[in-house]
Amino acid sequence: MSASRIALTLVGVTFLIPQLFAQDKKPPLVTRERVQLNLTGAETVLEAAKKKATAMGLKMNIAIVDDGGHLLSFARMDGARPASGTTALTKAVSAATFRQETGAFPAKGEPDLLLSLGLQHAALASGGKVTTLKGGVPIVVDGQIVGAIGIGGGSGDQDVEVAKAGIQALLESLGEKK
Repeated sequence: MSASRIALTLVGVTFLIPQLFAQDKKPPLVTRERVQLNLTGAETVLEAAKKKATAMGLKMNIAIVDDGGHLLSFARMDGARPASGTTALTKAVSAATFRQETGAFPAKGEPDLLLSLGLQHAALASGGKVTTLKGGVPIVVDGQIVGAIGIGGGSGDQDVEVAKAGIQALLESLGEKK
């Protein structure tokens, strides 16, 4: 066998062996290295949101949920309307599970009144897990939605401002900028 044939055979084997093993490789069964919001992070968001609401002279309900819409932390500030507690939680769940801020639909563009009203009826059928009220904002860390905050008690714009202040405090604590 000539040296050139041996060299070609070695080159061929070098490229074939990884291909053979790649065929045996199974897709992963779980997702690893996923960023998750924990209780300490949720409490950081909550405290900053309470501070912002107080600075604005507002009494609010504040709900923080994980990426699946499960409650991590909640506060009803002294004097906040009890009914806004349910609204705050619904906003947080909706923002987390729809992966976008709550408000009129579609999220970008001209609001569709029929779609927005239809979603309110869907919310009733879903046990109140959807809302088109402003005040629910996803929490994004490292490009991943890790949870959401929902605020109830002010105007929609005030609720969003308080929510974003809470998120900003978390991002600053993590050394990120929003």
